[in-house]
Parts: sequence; structure tokens; C-alpha cells
Amino acid sequence: MTAAQLTDEEIRDVNTRYHDTAAATYDAKWGIDYGAEGRRQVCGKLAKALGGVALGPYDRALEIGAGTGYFSLNLMTAGTIGRLTATDIAAGMLRALEANAERLGLSVETVACDAEDLPFGDAEFDLVLGHAVLHHLPDLRAAFAEFRRVLRPGGSVVFAGEPSRYGDRLASVPKRAAAAVAPLWRAVMRAGPAQNGHADGGADNHELEGFVDVHAFTPERLAGAARAAGFADVRVRGEELLANWFGWANRALEATADPNEVPWAWKVYAFRGYLALQEVDRRLLEPRLPPAIFYNLMLAGRRPA
Repeated sequence: MTAAQLTDEEIRDVNTRYHDTAAATYDAKWGIDYGAEGRRQVCGKLAKALGGVALGPYDRALEIGAGTGYFSLNLMTAGTIGRLTATDIAAGMLRALEANAERLGLSVETVACDAEDLPFGDAEFDLVLGHAVLHHLPDLRAAFAEFRRVLRPGGSVVFAGEPSRYGDRLASVPKRAAAAVAPLWRAVMRAGPAQNGHADGGADNHELEGFVDVHAFTPERLAGAARAAGFADVRVRGEELLANWFGWANRALEATADPNEVPWAWKVYAFRGYLALQEVDRRLLEPRLPPAIFYNLMLAGRRPA
């Protein structure tokens, strides 16, 4: 069975169960940072998506699929967002976000809900944003209609980290290669296997991962979903090619190992290598190659006044 064979409700249920269980180790798995580098990464992504438009400040922001808070909490500490309402279908993710916010000294509102049926009034927010969430939503048409409804006239919608159809196929190459050599890599690293076979909640939860991703987008399809909902000035850009090849190979390896036994030197190599290749992508490839070839797509638009 594949995600395409599931009903919309089954997709929502799988996403809820997977992300609830994965929440406890999510930040460690993805190397999520809430310091200076995290702020630099997130503010850079927002600026890139908006195409040079001033970065706020946005008084009221709504994050869709907020997870543990990587995107919105970094924007809050940067002063880009004033008041935040963070939503996610998985209550476990929101509990992790609340803990991160408390540690950072931030006050946030969290609401567990479906992105396709938001429990908010019309025109409540200045910014609707999300990171790596649209590809989990079974009904994009309903979701974008909701995003437009809750935005004030002139408000912005921004989504980043969405897999492209072609880029997703490219990323499968380093993932498969990493899976094949993972036992040898663990032996070299002297790292034991992850608890229950995988670091994102165990082998059973890892099996759900193949059902949580519903879409891989073409730039045209992603832009079309926003325009069909009535958004104007819609822009889609591509982001990261070499960095994602490198990152996916390393993440696939690390996910099979006990995270406490992966050597610090390896983590430094993986982190610095990713940042270096990210700069190559940003400076050389992203300005020259079509968005469709990159792993990540980012979308920005505006609700007409």
C-alpha cells in the first residue's frame, strides 16, 4: 500500500501518529538549532521566499504544521514575528514546541488542529507560514482556501522546505546508498544501532514514514494551488541541491545509529559540510538553474487588499 491509496482521514491519522511519536527526538534527528545559526538559516529562507521584501515585523503570525517550532520560534527571537499562534495536527509536536518556547523565554499560543479546517476567524493574521508541511496535507485546495480566509487583506503567505517532484527522485539516490552501507558505517563509527532499529521513534514508527508524505510538487502545481485560492504575486523558488544530497545521505546513516554513540567529529563534519554546500547552492546554482531541479521549493504570495 502507498500513501496514494489512503483516504484523506487515513493520511491525517498516520501523520498524527507518526509525528506524535517522533516529537521527542525530532530536534536531535534534524539538527534543529535555536541559536544564532538557526536564526540565520530561517531568516535567510524567509527573505529568499519573499524576494527581497522587508522581513516584517509581523504583529500576528500563524504557523501551519509548526512541529517543534524551528521556523516560527527562530523568527520570534529574531524580532520578525510579534505574536505567534502555532498549529499542528500532532499534539506531541506542540508539547515539544511549548517546551522549546519556555526555554527561550517566549510566549506562544498552540492549537492542535487540521490545516484544512482552521478554528480561527476571518482576517486574523498578518502572516501565514509553514516549513515542510504542505506535502503532508491531503486536500491542498481546502488548505489554501483556509490560509487566505484567516489572512488580513495585504497579508503574506510563505511556505518553505517543500519537496520538488524531480528533486525528491534525486534525493532517493543518496538515501538508498546510505541505507546499504549503514551497518559498515556504524562499525567504522563504533556506534550501536538505534533503539528499536531507528531513531525517529523506533522501527514501527519508521514504517509509517512512507505514508506521511502525500505530495512532491512541480513549481507550477505549487504556484497553481496558491493562485486558485485567490493569492496574488505568487512566487516559487528552488533551494538546495548539493546540500540536500549531502544532508540526506548523512541523515539516513545517523538515523540507524544510537545518537549518543555517533562521534562528535562526525557531527561537526556533517554540519560544516552541509553549510559549505548550502553556500555553493545559494551563490552558484540557485540563481542559474530552474526551481524544479532543486530538492526544496519555497512559495510566497499575498492576499489582495
